[in-house]
Amino acid sequence: MNADYKTSFVLPEDIYLLNHSVGRPPVNTAQVWSDSFLSPWRDEGEEVWTRWLEAISGFNSALSRLLNSPVENFCPQANLSSALTKILQSLPKHENRNTIVYTEEDFPSIAFVLQQAERFGYRLRALPDGPDSTEVGQWRDAFEEDTAVVLVTHVHSNTGRQVPVGEITRLAREQGVVSIVDVAQSVGCVPINLQTWSADFVIGSCVKWLCGGPGAGFLWARPAILSSCEPVDVGWFSHQDPFEFDIHNFRYAENADRFWGGTPSVQPFVVAANSIHTICDIGVENIRGHNLSLTQRLIEAVPAGSLVTPADPDQRGGTLVVHFEEQQLEAVLSRLKSHKVLFDTRPTGIRLSPHIYNDASEIDVTARCLGV
Repeated sequence: MNADYKTSFVLPEDIYLLNHSVGRPPVNTAQVWSDSFLSPWRDEGEEVWTRWLEAISGFNSALSRLLNSPVENFCPQANLSSALTKILQSLPKHENRNTIVYTEEDFPSIAFVLQQAERFGYRLRALPDGPDSTEVGQWRDAFEEDTAVVLVTHVHSNTGRQVPVGEITRLAREQGVVSIVDVAQSVGCVPINLQTWSADFVIGSCVKWLCGGPGAGFLWARPAILSSCEPVDVGWFSHQDPFEFDIHNFRYAENADRFWGGTPSVQPFVVAANSIHTICDIGVENIRGHNLSLTQRLIEAVPAGSLVTPADPDQRGGTLVVHFEEQQLEAVLSRLKSHKVLFDTRPTGIRLSPHIYNDASEIDVTARCLGV
């Protein structure tokens, strides 16, 4: 790792391995926020929105660079849950095709949205919790004649398990199933090229590996599906011409902006655009290689049977999850805390996520804490 990356981000004195939760901000975040948000607000008068909308366009441009898709296919969102709600409410309904397929490993907030979708006619079918979600055959079996939508989580938060999105979305396309991919736990850590997936929608956020803070979510839509989507949660920025100001003439934007809504937030997208460009400058491939190297050092230190995350690099994201029996767990947690390792726990185990600004010496300290 280039040691300079430690000076490129605002880091605590502790060993920070919570990147699956909140990534650390680039050191220039405050200056960018001031230049692109605060200064226009202070200086521009009635022209302030011109500057602010340019900043939000810069967010979409950063996503375009990161994920290799035209800028007009992206739309800012407050968070994944809101984006998913808008998508599900926009899709045409078919009486005999109304089931959403997902897994019991999906993030609870996503599942909460899916449960609410039952109120407007959907039924739910969940793949059981377990490693079978990495097997395309399990998804194929779940796609019955009534399947309308599949929700695919690229990397699961509680296990660090990565599923084969490309294969699943191709299968969905072949069977006429709308696919929605959640990349919250992968974007910025696992290379993603949207041109290689057959997804209809991708939803994500910038708070984790992209180091962009909360409030900057996004939605990507395949252009060919847009004409069939009529979002319910709209506003003047969903309009083809937001500044037409004809109260009797709403027309959906022809691009992904139809999912936008009313007057947008600005601050989160100013901050996140800068962070995305920082990640792109470093290179997601470099971040991925560095992460795999560091997590491998941890895997080699973990006792047999304690590893929850797949050992196969192609089947894991950036987070390592390890589980200990109760008599061992207390000692491990005590050692991690005494050595100032920042981590969190879930029912599946301890979660540890090294980013580009973590180094081998920090991981070696962590590894010694995990040895039992």
